[in-house]
Amino acid sequence: MTDPWPIGDLRPEWVPDEVDWHKPSPARVYDVHLGGAHNFAVDRAVAREVAAVMPELPMLLRANRSFLRRAVRHLVRQGITQFLDLGSGIPTVGNVHDAAQSMDPACRVVYVDIDPIAVAHSHGLLKGNRNAVAINGDLCDSAAILARLGDILDFRKPIAVLMVAVLHFVADEVRPERIVRDYLAATVPGSYLVLSHGTRPEVTDESVEAATELYSQSVERFHLRTAAEITRLFGDVEMVEPGVVPVALWRPDDDAESRAGAHLPQWGGVGQMR
Repeated sequence: MTDPWPIGDLRPEWVPDEVDWHKPSPARVYDVHLGGAHNFAVDRAVAREVAAVMPELPMLLRANRSFLRRAVRHLVRQGITQFLDLGSGIPTVGNVHDAAQSMDPACRVVYVDIDPIAVAHSHGLLKGNRNAVAINGDLCDSAAILARLGDILDFRKPIAVLMVAVLHFVADEVRPERIVRDYLAATVPGSYLVLSHGTRPEVTDESVEAATELYSQSVERFHLRTAAEITRLFGDVEMVEPGVVPVALWRPDDDAESRAGAHLPQWGGVGQMR
């Protein structure tokens, strides 16, 4: 099959002039592994290289996306109709607005991503959806992001704050726990936090280490954390059962899914503000 976006081709008209579209991005590399079509040749090349050293990576990312869908559906059943998806990537395969709005069309979703190309893709995908928008911004600058949301989300009502597979791009010195606290502090009791994170295995796994190093060199620095460190990111929210676990074990749709993904180094959970 001919690559629709070969390196060296002319810049697509919709790509902002200031963006180096020959540089891979986490959002588009993730899209590759999900089987999406919103990526470039450079992203697919990196995705193949990383998967070659860690063959389980595509399964891990799909398990993470499945966790996101299950968590969103659970929250809609609890009456949540507002979702803030931070570090959202490209809302293609298994996205938040489809999962939420299929259950309640009134659900509102705000996607936030630092990659302007991912946001440009999102604008096209969300065209015509009055209850879903995408904005360009750095989730680490919580004050700036929150200042832009007052006309989109109603902070007088509960909001689900989603930080799914994104905080492992935030270094310790930036204090990811502070970022989580800043967003939750802006919400009312009854709001939720959905979080997942790449996990450092207790026993050294050479494939995980090799994939992490390759990804860090080729795309963006990656910071694995232990299960205990990930749990601490939730702070004092009240955890929803079964707590912080491998994402495939968080209320799986079937036993086969949980058995297949129980060993994957990606942990997550859902907690509620009280």
